Amino acid sequence: MLNYPSYMELYRSGELQGRIESLMELLRDCKLCPRECKIDRTGGEKGVCRSGMDLEISSAFPHFGEEPPLVGWGGSGTIFLTHCNLRCIFCQNFEISHLGEGQSVTVEAFAQLMVKLQTMGCHNINFVTPTHYAPQIVSALPLAIEGGLQLPIVWNCGGYESIEVIRLLDGIVDIYMPDIKYSDDKHAEKYSKAPGYFAVAKEVLKEMHRQVGDLVIDDRGIAKRGLLIRHLVMPGGVAGSGEVLSFIADEISKNSYVNIMDQYRPCYRADKFPEINRAISASEYDDVLNILGELGLDRKV
Repeated sequence: MLNYPSYMELYRSGELQGRIESLMELLRDCKLCPRECKIDRTGGEKGVCRSGMDLEISSAFPHFGEEPPLVGWGGSGTIFLTHCNLRCIFCQNFEISHLGEGQSVTVEAFAQLMVKLQTMGCHNINFVTPTHYAPQIVSALPLAIEGGLQLPIVWNCGGYESIEVIRLLDGIVDIYMPDIKYSDDKHAEKYSKAPGYFAVAKEVLKEMHRQVGDLVIDDRGIAKRGLLIRHLVMPGGVAGSGEVLSFIADEISKNSYVNIMDQYRPCYRADKFPEINRAISASEYDDVLNILGELGLDRKV
């Protein structure tokens, strides 16, 4: 395993600049996510995610509520990006993802934020919902490296990603942390307006795993590199958890680090859908944990 974040090699070889140029080109006819709005964000146009050319963030701080291998004792250096390429009607952060509450920052200021989180003792830089800002985020990386950044990068996303973008992130991202939300495309369309979600997520997770492999945790208990998968249990089984977990066990790795999340609450516009307008029950959560055990996915939070 590398003793430094993978992006350092791309920076030293000069290849990082080429990746930035390729990513920035995707903004001119935006294809940064599977929606492929094909609008010119460099000219100020906005697509489904409602984000434009400028980087917008809502907050940046050491986060102690993430998974233990990310948090350690110094916290995960999270930067919450404003807007989102998913349209989840139950989003708990809808003020940020749907309403766009946040502020614009320059690429230079964004780089300085990364370095500041490192100086605060964080173990990684954790980009939350970064999909729609991939070019701008990666553009800030050389400036952060020149400012002393040497922490692993966490790509904390919703699983609805462009495979082209994920391939361009090869060697840049150290830890991928997708939340694979649905196995039933009808539910993905209904609750997140994400057509073809499961097929997209499966291809993306396979590519992420190809790049970084299973999660590697050092002797201090800190994650250094690899794939960490989240799955949110939803009321009435609408997430299709059994099929999601079977895919992980059969097509990714039985050594996958999986976090089965129980924090679903009916937020934002979930009250318009009676079947998900409630918290999950203890038995619904336990049923998913039982499936996890039956599939041999024992490496879990």
